[in-house]
Amino acid sequence: MNNIFDTVEISSKIEEELKQSIKGCIIRPSVAVINIGNNELNEVLIKQREEACNKVGIYFRYHNFEDDTPELTIINKIKELNNDDYVNGIMVQLPLPEKYNEKRILNTIINSKDIDGLTDINVGRLMSGRKTIVSCFAQAIMTLLKEYEINLEGKEIVIIGKDKLIARPLLNILLNEGATVTVCHSKTIDLKKHTIEADIVISAMGIKDFITQDMVKSDCIIIDAGCSLVDGKVCGDVDFNKVSKKVSLITPKDGITNIVLASFLKNILLCYNNKK
Repeated sequence: MNNIFDTVEISSKIEEELKQSIKGCIIRPSVAVINIGNNELNEVLIKQREEACNKVGIYFRYHNFEDDTPELTIINKIKELNNDDYVNGIMVQLPLPEKYNEKRILNTIINSKDIDGLTDINVGRLMSGRKTIVSCFAQAIMTLLKEYEINLEGKEIVIIGKDKLIARPLLNILLNEGATVTVCHSKTIDLKKHTIEADIVISAMGIKDFITQDMVKSDCIIIDAGCSLVDGKVCGDVDFNKVSKKVSLITPKDGITNIVLASFLKNILLCYNNKK
């Protein structure tokens, strides 16, 4: 089908550019990923990030903690990584087990190593329109739209989800692009009323086949940023086989995974270059 975003070509181009940049680095760029608990989906996503780092020559450090680990132990590990000159970026895999203070843990990361752009300072910079690190997911979606030269000014865009990595940063970015943005979520009444009028639907609910054919109009653009694990496989939000037959442009079955990974790598190199 010719109405599918070519995420492979876009991500491959970014990866090749990164490989060339990394070849010129005197010290190999490095990232530290912290995971707490035994969330199966998180483990799959972390493995994807590790493989992406290995592919371009970024050193990947993995720190896994059991879900009964004292919060102070995790805080101290982040502080140790903050002070490690050989660690350029730090990422805490979300979501965290409920017992942990997510805000406190994330804000322990120093802003220059916050590759997800989730510290209060980096979020504030984004909201005020200042240059900052943008989450890999939000960055990936914007990369996709810009590569296809989709004019966002005046477009009706519906974001489904309210998470820190996608919905919240995207809201600010898209408003700055002149789009009219509606954010919906699990408690939205009559969700279809919003999606059926949208020029672009960005779904990040994490529920397989959540977006169905009857929820969107025929000239709509669909970006599937959802992520869930079903029978050991990572799935998106969109009923791809049916929805793809109706809309004008849609992400592939595996969603935006390739571009998210490429954006993850870009943010590591950004942190590396900012520290020089």
